[in-house]
Amino acid sequence: MAVNPESLEARASANAAGDALEVVLAGNWQITKPRPAWPELLGAQNPARVRLRVDEVGRWDTSLLLFLFEAQQWCRVTGAYCDTAALPEKIRTLLTQLAAAHETSVPFDRSESFLTAVGLATQDTIANAREIAHFVGECVLSTVRLVRSPRKFRWRDCLEEMQQCGAMALPIVGLVSVLIGVTLAYTGAIVLRQYGGDIYIADLVGLSMVREMGAVMTAVVLAGRTGAAFAATLGNMKANEEIDALETLGIPAVQFLVLPRLLALGVMMPLLALYANALGILGGLIVAYGLLSIPPAAFWVEMLTIVDLSDITTGMVKAVTFGLIIGLAGCLRGLQAERSAAGVGRAATSAVVTALLLMIVADAIFAVLFNALGV
Repeated sequence: MAVNPESLEARASANAAGDALEVVLAGNWQITKPRPAWPELLGAQNPARVRLRVDEVGRWDTSLLLFLFEAQQWCRVTGAYCDTAALPEKIRTLLTQLAAAHETSVPFDRSESFLTAVGLATQDTIANAREIAHFVGECVLSTVRLVRSPRKFRWRDCLEEMQQCGAMALPIVGLVSVLIGVTLAYTGAIVLRQYGGDIYIADLVGLSMVREMGAVMTAVVLAGRTGAAFAATLGNMKANEEIDALETLGIPAVQFLVLPRLLALGVMMPLLALYANALGILGGLIVAYGLLSIPPAAFWVEMLTIVDLSDITTGMVKAVTFGLIIGLAGCLRGLQAERSAAGVGRAATSAVVTALLLMIVADAIFAVLFNALGV
């Protein structure tokens, strides 16, 4: 029985039902053969909903994807809802990859309803929370193995990371801390001079630096400097399939790559915070002496009346927590990076954003907790 050649040609039909338009594709879609065009099929119609079906399609290649992508882009621009639920999962995956490779300047995808967007965002948030919990659990198990078998830990790698995130960060942390101390002193002097309380500038600078600003500003610097570096390094290793090679050899990536970095940040962050506290107080002392004519000895004695060991301990607890958050965020985003140069860049950006967000949340929790405990 002879096959009608017309039945093998790529064709598309559009059936309107109210404000919805059902587009059915059939035939063989090949890039070397003529294919229908979306504007010609659509004509003067302006549907609010477009449903795509490929049930009668035979062989296909990128020609089919280009037509579907063109329909999706039209829906995105006009705000119509593009229903791709009837498409095979393989085609939906390829369409997603094609859309990611051809990003447009449309600021917001209006083809989905508000409830759909909220639902998808909720699912994405839950999935991210599960990944973070799973990663934290792996780090905890690796820490337990480290305590049981410290000889198997790569101490040399840990010391190298300590040098990179600790000693090499001293100049930028010192500069930022001095400027923060100067800024706090100048700002406080504007108010305190009106009431004759110049000497209390020492209390303001000392308490602010020790309890809050020293740990927070050090963490912000390291989030942009070290957290992004961790994500870029691990992302590049993943793109080069080095992490896959480690897993193939039976070497856990968390224990081999992540744990040395976490330990290095956990140890160096409180030391850097102490360094930042000292230089911040020094900056405030310089301003107090130059602007308010307060002797350094008087500044120091007044500061000791308000700052005690509990305040220093509070700042150290925050510093250790922020260091672990930075390490976890950087390593997690690095291991989740796509296997491309653009994926590595996005991982580094995501690591900084994630670390800053989690640090702010942790700082707020600490503020409530310490206030409840009276610390």
